[in-house]
Amino acid sequence: MNRPLLAAAPLAAALATALACPAHASEAAAGPAASAEADQNQRDATELDTIQVEGRMVRKAASPKYTEPLLDTPQTVTVVTKDTMDQQGLLSLRDVLSNLPGITFGAGEGGGGYGDSINLRGFSANTDITLDGVRDSAQYTRSDTFNVTSLELINGANSVYSGAGSVGGTINLVSKTPHQGDEHSFTAGAGTDGYGRVTADSNFDLDNGVAIRLNAMGHSADVPGRDEEFNHRWGFAPSITFGLGSDTRFTLSYLHQRESNMPQYGVPYALGQFNNGPLPGVDPETYFGYRNTSRQEIDLDVLTGVFETDFNDNVSLRSLARLQKVDQHSNVSALQGNWCRFDGTDPFTGGACAQIAGNRMPAGTWSPTGGPRGYVRDTKNFLAYSQTDLTASFQTGAVEHHLVAGVAFSKEDFELDTGSIFLNADGSALPNDNTAYPLQDLRHPYNIWTGPINYFRTGRTTGSLSNQAVYVFDTMKFGERWLLNLGARYEHNEGDSTNYTVAGGRVTGKAAGYPARNEEDLFSYRAGLTYKPTENGSVYLAYANSKTPSKASVNGSCTPTGTGSATAAPNCNVDPETAVSIELGTKWEVLDNKLSLTAALFRNERKNYKVASGDPILPDQVLDGRARVDGIALGAAGRINEQWSVFANYTYLDSEVVHGVSDYCVRNPGKGGCTSNDAAHPDPFKGNPLTNTPKHSANLWTTYALNDWTFGYGANYQGGFYTQNNGMLGSLEPYKTPDYWVHRAMVAYQFNDNFALQLNVNNIFDKEYYLRIRNNVTLANGAVASGNGWATPGEGRSATLTATYRF
Repeated sequence: MNRPLLAAAPLAAALATALACPAHASEAAAGPAASAEADQNQRDATELDTIQVEGRMVRKAASPKYTEPLLDTPQTVTVVTKDTMDQQGLLSLRDVLSNLPGITFGAGEGGGGYGDSINLRGFSANTDITLDGVRDSAQYTRSDTFNVTSLELINGANSVYSGAGSVGGTINLVSKTPHQGDEHSFTAGAGTDGYGRVTADSNFDLDNGVAIRLNAMGHSADVPGRDEEFNHRWGFAPSITFGLGSDTRFTLSYLHQRESNMPQYGVPYALGQFNNGPLPGVDPETYFGYRNTSRQEIDLDVLTGVFETDFNDNVSLRSLARLQKVDQHSNVSALQGNWCRFDGTDPFTGGACAQIAGNRMPAGTWSPTGGPRGYVRDTKNFLAYSQTDLTASFQTGAVEHHLVAGVAFSKEDFELDTGSIFLNADGSALPNDNTAYPLQDLRHPYNIWTGPINYFRTGRTTGSLSNQAVYVFDTMKFGERWLLNLGARYEHNEGDSTNYTVAGGRVTGKAAGYPARNEEDLFSYRAGLTYKPTENGSVYLAYANSKTPSKASVNGSCTPTGTGSATAAPNCNVDPETAVSIELGTKWEVLDNKLSLTAALFRNERKNYKVASGDPILPDQVLDGRARVDGIALGAAGRINEQWSVFANYTYLDSEVVHGVSDYCVRNPGKGGCTSNDAAHPDPFKGNPLTNTPKHSANLWTTYALNDWTFGYGANYQGGFYTQNNGMLGSLEPYKTPDYWVHRAMVAYQFNDNFALQLNVNNIFDKEYYLRIRNNVTLANGAVASGNGWATPGEGRSATLTATYRF
């Protein structure tokens, strides 16, 4: 394996920090010890944003906007605690979300940039990630959970809580903070595939209302089942709280994380009539691309201050301020080009392989003459955020109110420089042929770049986004049985995008039509009615909407009229998209309130989304698209008895494109920029399922404690989904991915109150499966003319042994 030497110094530094400050980051390594519960029992009971944990059952969401316990919240909220993450060895956001049903991942390249590309229950959730309830819209790889105490997955249109966007739901990460009582834990782990990891988490209670918490992490590992990819990172997160146990508290926290990764594009992948997934004969461990030039470097800095005060038992104030900066530099070479299978056929067309410079490609080769090669993206994201919440409990007659009113202000800035390193010394492009990019052997590609390396900037983009919001939530209790939850948010969203012209690596001016601006006033709302047949159960019906403006994220494209193309029509002047969710569900706490059971029927529907107008006299996109997802969500979390715990979820998604092209194209097939020229089928998307949306998916994690031993078993099921849904491709079935099961296991032994060992084995049966699938085909005269695609193999079998010392 090839690892840069620069990873050794951060890892050594993190190890030194960990040895100096024994800590508490891997809460599950203690086996039977319910570490999340121990951490919570020592926290100040007056903290408003505390996660309430009993064993593995969470009582309340972290955000103060949720006025009631989860049992009485009319919405599906799935919470993964740090205890569950550590037991399963889930170390990144992608790890955690891969173990939750209804979520898939895109290739994460192109306009959005390399990083987390998340599809949540049928719809993109790239900008629907929050950290402590605060927007975190930068697209980067969120790669470690060392400073996270839980992850909350919230279903449905949710912009009333998290702001513009949030069609399929919201993903919220909850940070660790100081608490009452001294507690220290240190972990060290080693394993297959070069795995090495240390963490430290120390909480110091100074007995004067002041507590300090210090977190540190160092991590180095190759990717199981892959020849070249690696992940190296280190981070630290100090925080201090003043006023613990008093009516007024202030917490100041800082997070820094630095990482160096090898980007993963995986292996050539083609779905269609002539090939069903990875190319036959290609080893999934093989690295395609250029391992000596491809890199991803990320620097993350987050500074947060939270002020809280209790005016009395019924009224309190919480104010959060945050500054965040994310720098990401990536250099990638994607797998586009021409593929020739070992039988001498093109995997997309089934015909003879392509001709390169007049010669037919030999069987079993790849010509890397298409797509980004040596492509550099240098991004900078900056966020300033302020949020203040006033919480009050009061009565009006016989009605009891739990009310939260708040204001939020945010300002984001984005810079992107793009370029290439595979250029001549004068910045001119290399020939797009096999003299500059030699043919590669599919079995043994020569993945070292030996050509010229000269970086020249080729593009520059900037963006800004500001948002001012006011919101109110009120849960009204009518006796012991009925609760009415109402929420509303009004926000002003204003953003701009600017593209620049670049010549000879230098910016020469702004592109024509830029800067492009979008300004909208948005109103979001939700309403939920809950009936409690007993104290430990609830039945609810909820309805909510979501608004998504053209400039919904700071790095999102906002294209002005007069610039665009048939595939990227102008959108800055288009009104906001609207989505709605309706959900009927029930929640129960059983077995002496130790086990939570949930079930819900829901519809998440995009009432209108942007599509190309197709009308030659109307260049802007139009809001004629419609899509919906009907689903079922089932969940169980908690303890069956004192020894046996379970965390399980199942999701069924029935997705459909209701209207996939403009009304103009339905009336005028084949005219202007319309996709279809078939009068009988003017909308080639209508009635087809959404892409990247599995109909069935499920997960299970269960542990059993037997004296000083704890045994764990987990299984994840991912149903097949469609990578393309254009009806002109004929039968969609060839474009559906195969389903798969992945199994994992854990065994832990508690030697004494302080020391434990934990062994994890992931992908026990070394199942071959694929994530982040890209599969694009182009048509000519109704037949597939060409295509390109790749997919990332899921991690192969691996084992890690973690030692935890806690005192």
